[in-house]
Order: sequence, then C-alpha cells, then structure tokens
Amino acid sequence: MTSSWASTLVEKISTTTKLFWKGNRQFFILITCIFFFKSAVGDINTISGASMQPTLFDGDRVWVHKLAYDVRIPFTGITLASISDPKRGDVIIFDSEKAGKRLVKRIVGIPGDILLMQNSALMINGNSLDYKVVTRDQNSLIVIEDIPEKSHRIQLSNSYINRASRKFGPHEVPPDQYFVLGDNRDNSSDSRIYSFIQREELVGRSSAVIFSLDRENNYLPRRLRFLTDIY
Repeated sequence: MTSSWASTLVEKISTTTKLFWKGNRQFFILITCIFFFKSAVGDINTISGASMQPTLFDGDRVWVHKLAYDVRIPFTGITLASISDPKRGDVIIFDSEKAGKRLVKRIVGIPGDILLMQNSALMINGNSLDYKVVTRDQNSLIVIEDIPEKSHRIQLSNSYINRASRKFGPHEVPPDQYFVLGDNRDNSSDSRIYSFIQREELVGRSSAVIFSLDRENNYLPRRLRFLTDIY
C-alpha cells in the first residue's frame, strides 16, 4: 500500500511539473535568454559616486557594450575571440581585482604608451596634451582635455589640498594593460592608486546614458540625461 501511495505521489508530481513547464516554458526561456544577454552581450550599470564628473553623475544608468572588445563564454571570464582593442578616451567598465569592485573610468594610456602627469596636465609619449578651460567657479574648473583622437571634459578642484595625485610618472604601460583615470581628477581612485588594469578585467565599453535618477532629489529623473551620448 505504501509503495502504491508513493507511486501515485510521484506520478502526480511528474504530471504537475509537466503541466507547470508547459504553461510557463516561454517565460523561463525568456528569462534564460535575458541572463545570457546580460552576461555576454550588454547590460546596464549604475554609476555610484562622483569620480567621473562632469561626464557621468551619481545615479546615471549607462549602457555597457560587452562585445566591444572580446567575445566571452557567458557567466565566465573565458575569452573566445578578440574583436577590437581598447582605445585612448574609451569609457570602460571593469572588475578591478585590486579595488575589489566594479569601476568606471576612462582609458588614457594603452600598451606601449609612456605617461607623465605634472600639475594634472598629461603628456603621452612625450607630447603635451592641449587643455582649454570651459567654466570656472570658486570650487572647480571644467576643462576640455584633448587626448589623441578624442576630446572630453575633466573636472579639477580649486580647493584641493593633496597635490600628490596631480603628478605621476613617467610610466610605460605594459602589454595587455591599460592606464585609467576618472574625469573628476581630484576625486577619483584609479590607476594612480591601483596601477595598471589587466585586459581580462574589462567588462565592456560605455557610450550612452540610458536614464538617470537624482539621489539627492528624492530619486527624481534627470530627463535631460536620458539617452545621451558619452564623450
């Protein structure tokens, strides 16, 4: 009798499972596809902190193009093929082993580059970059920095006390490694602290803000930042 009861229970469970799968398989297939897409193709990353101002703000949600550089097996760091090499000026998302967290910074040095910084002004391979002040107030400067083939804005603090991080080098970037800085140069933990980043740490490249929520204003949306390009 016990065996008959157990067999009936197993049969009922099997029937229920089959009916459940039949009625919900499209949903589970969709969820699986979404996870594969987020792991290997593209995702949205939330910006936390001010290290990339004035380019990115706390609360921005940025698109992460995970196929920008490499094709990887989903849910792993195993690279199947390289698509392209990161370039100076790229805004990248990477999992920093030294920092122990995911970071968003800008590449300023690629393999073989010799970098030198004096008073926040960069030199790449012996060539001084051009700088142009855009706005100035009592707290900060917004400056256009011309990295070869790309211009972008950086922020400098007028009241910054620790000048040590405004100079480094000269350093040569090793093979398969990159030197990154935050656009908010006086408020960023980047390669000046964590040194070079490895190519295998790269998650992807970001080129657009999808939407943005202002945490200091009750998470109200910053509508002017929706679907805007990142330079």
